[in-house]
Amino acid sequence: MNMTDRKETILLVEDDQNLGFVIQDSLKRKGYTVHLSRDGKEGLKLFNEHIYDLCVLDVMLPHKDGFSLAEDIRSVNAEVPIVFLSAKSQTEDRIAGFKAGGDDYLTKPFSHEELVLRIEAILRRTSGTGSETRDREHFELGEYTFDFRNLTLTHPTEERKLTKKEADVLRLLCMHQEQVLPRELVLNMVWGDDTYFLGRSLDVFISRLRKYLKTDEKVNIVNVHGVGFKLVIEH
Repeated sequence: MNMTDRKETILLVEDDQNLGFVIQDSLKRKGYTVHLSRDGKEGLKLFNEHIYDLCVLDVMLPHKDGFSLAEDIRSVNAEVPIVFLSAKSQTEDRIAGFKAGGDDYLTKPFSHEELVLRIEAILRRTSGTGSETRDREHFELGEYTFDFRNLTLTHPTEERKLTKKEADVLRLLCMHQEQVLPRELVLNMVWGDDTYFLGRSLDVFISRLRKYLKTDEKVNIVNVHGVGFKLVIEH
């Protein structure tokens, strides 16, 4: 594959500014698009705002450590490959990384060339037909079709343009269909925090989405008291 043909997008979460820039530059030179974040909360929000082919996460991060971040990512996406970077080299640390959903674990200091080669190997194994990406962008909700990339919710009788945050919340509900989606996860992934004030904002967004979906009585967003929400579609 020609380097310029590469379309893969990588999320890099690394709080060491210099190391982050060096890794980002190494990957960009290989043709990857790289979004760099310096803390776990911001990384989670970025993950929800874009479609990534692979995540590279430092373990020791401000606000949310790499293992917690990986667990949150895994709760909405079981397939995206995750590579951990850590100064901790003990066997139990590596085991914790794999238990948190990691596909690979590199101990600092490491060769940047080795990181690139490991990423290339993982992407070769995981690159398929692209259906995984489509599955995260297009959803059938009863009589509705939701296109995340184009921010549209389409019913045979109308097409509605969603705001980015409305689309972010609806996509999380879709990816957790028939499962309880915790409030805290939505708030952290969409707003980057889970304060009381933002919780009230989330309730407003849920009310709006219910209104948009009301034409099809088989599609419902159910409140799970004290926990979160569940998207239920009767067949």
